[in-house]
Amino acid sequence: MANRQQQTMRIAVVTETYPPEINGVANTMRQLVTGLSSRGHHVLLVRPRQATDRRVRAPRGHFLVPGLPIPGYRGLRFGLPVYWRLRHLWLRLRPDVLYVATEGPLGHAALNAGLRASIPVITGFHTQFHEYSRHYGLGLLTRPIVNTLKHFHNRSDATLVPTAALRSELNAAGFRNVHLFTRGVDTELFHPGRRSDALRREWGCGPDDVVVLYVGRIAAEKNIALALATMEALTAHAGAVHCVLVGDGPERARLARAHPRYRFVGAQVGPALASHYASGDLFLFPSLTETFGNVVTEAMASGIAVNAFDYAAAHEHIRHGSNGLLAPFGDQAAFMDEALSAAAAPKRLRTMGAAARRTAESLSWPQVISSVEERLLDVLRQKQSGKVVAVANRVGSAASRNGA
Repeated sequence: MANRQQQTMRIAVVTETYPPEINGVANTMRQLVTGLSSRGHHVLLVRPRQATDRRVRAPRGHFLVPGLPIPGYRGLRFGLPVYWRLRHLWLRLRPDVLYVATEGPLGHAALNAGLRASIPVITGFHTQFHEYSRHYGLGLLTRPIVNTLKHFHNRSDATLVPTAALRSELNAAGFRNVHLFTRGVDTELFHPGRRSDALRREWGCGPDDVVVLYVGRIAAEKNIALALATMEALTAHAGAVHCVLVGDGPERARLARAHPRYRFVGAQVGPALASHYASGDLFLFPSLTETFGNVVTEAMASGIAVNAFDYAAAHEHIRHGSNGLLAPFGDQAAFMDEALSAAAAPKRLRTMGAAARRTAESLSWPQVISSVEERLLDVLRQKQSGKVVAVANRVGSAASRNGA
């Protein structure tokens, strides 16, 4: 058999979110699909039909299924559980291996159809749904949600997670065959050179003013209340501070009315998003519900200091006081104190931002995709070896019976 670098696979990737939807999972799936394709693999993307698909033909290699809007998440959809449609698809275009990225109705149907067809299946643990439940008055459902997720992932051949800490957490909770799928960052798009004086003037900033930036969903599960409380403290005590919030979400309109001094600029993508990052000075990341937090590495690549809790991407890549700031997990007072101290020392912010950029330059997406490719090949080969052993055992048993 050819070696890893030469073996070409037929890979089906199933996800209920994909660009132009804006979130970390969608971005990671785009990197996975394009990265595996660039390495010579034949990739079929299965995803829900989006609003933009009504105006143009679906891109080559995309298999679209029906979907419905996710309540409270404008612009996002979940795929319907089209089990039989997927069964027929796997019969017509049988993949060597299946990657199921999401645990929604489409993800469950894809897992069931893949197992029924004896296709090796890898699942991705991309979203902390059990943690989200605490922010919507559903804390009593946390344990049942964990059990449901465990049942889903343990039926697959392997589960991929973004950090070693999450792998340990899931192992302790009874998840099996958990492996790393780390995250990279596009250091050409997210770059300090995209800093814009014109954009800063639009925000009302002078050359030496400090821009405090938040990028992400404006929603309860992102701990947005702490971001705003920190901004209030900064504007009261740290001098010439301007606060900019990038993103959309169910809380945006209400919070924009409550905080008219802050700029709520909505969702940004591509070069515009990169320019917003690079034009900031201090990035606040108050979330406590991330599996990774792509915005952390995007901000670091943009050359701005990140203030975050010590877990997920921040734990992996930030060295406190050197290339960013870390507060103990859940310690909101420490989070605010770190922000106040940093904003009062703009020179220190610039030094940490430059160090953050140097760290981000080592986070290559091609290297990350190569490691996922290896895991897909490992699972495929294990399945193939298992089939050979099973056939040999059946042959041996038959021979023994005939000899008897």
